[in-house]
Amino acid sequence: MNLSLYLLTVLIWGTTWIALKWQLGVVAIPVSIVYRFGLAALVLFVLLLLSRRLQVMNRRGHLICLAQGLCLFCVNFMCFLTASQWIPSGLVAVVFSTATLWNALNARVFFGQKIARNVLMGGALGLSGLGLLFWPELAGHTASPETLLGLGLALLGTLCFSAGNMLSSLQQKAGLKPLTTNAWGMAYGAAMLSVWCLVKGIPFDIEWSTRYIGSLLYLVIPGSVIGFTAYLTLVGRMGPERAAYCTVLFPVVALNVSAFAEGYQWTAPALMGLVLVMLGNVLVFRKPKALSAQSSVSGKSITAR
Repeated sequence: MNLSLYLLTVLIWGTTWIALKWQLGVVAIPVSIVYRFGLAALVLFVLLLLSRRLQVMNRRGHLICLAQGLCLFCVNFMCFLTASQWIPSGLVAVVFSTATLWNALNARVFFGQKIARNVLMGGALGLSGLGLLFWPELAGHTASPETLLGLGLALLGTLCFSAGNMLSSLQQKAGLKPLTTNAWGMAYGAAMLSVWCLVKGIPFDIEWSTRYIGSLLYLVIPGSVIGFTAYLTLVGRMGPERAAYCTVLFPVVALNVSAFAEGYQWTAPALMGLVLVMLGNVLVFRKPKALSAQSSVSGKSITAR
């Protein structure tokens, strides 16, 4: 079950970049985010009400959903989409993939969970691999004040994403399922961003082209309803630090899609980066017991010699 959810999340979020790219144009970015999560919340509420699976939440649950909506479905996306205007998408991907390490640290601070050495090692390998994958893009980018601002926003977006993970984990420990908390969180996030758009005077335009509506529906159903539910379910089942390694694999899927759709050419450093990402994935999901057993066997072998 965990493997299916993991692969589903990686494949969906690894292809949403195409839909996000098709969203750019007539409609302002914040408005597109409002449409995405407002519609996703509506779909979730309808499904939950029809299936009678909408859980009742107390005031504390709603306050946590409000915070989750702000972090995960509002500020997070605004930070990354704004940062991508000033720094290369590869650099954004590298910063975002540090979520594995931030989740491990935050789980330690807020829940007292021990930081597994294999998770830290795997996260470090994954980051190194992404650095190689996007090295030409990163090396060709000149430093500037806008670069620092973009990096700051990307880091803030990653921290918000990690905070949203912790809040979802907290809700699941209280017995609330991601379907219910996502419905409320997305609704709250879309509502807060709508208020911000109104205050800033951003018009709620709509583009009735097949490309825009099609990409919006892809972001609503697979990207949000299915993707976020699968991912946050993993957070509850596997822990935030292991689930977050998805963020390292998204760019790998995106590059493979780009190779097919846009003619991206794989290079030797990129292939080496891919190998490091995969090795990091193996380390992250290797159980500590297995590592201990292997160390014990190695010790016996050395003694026998």
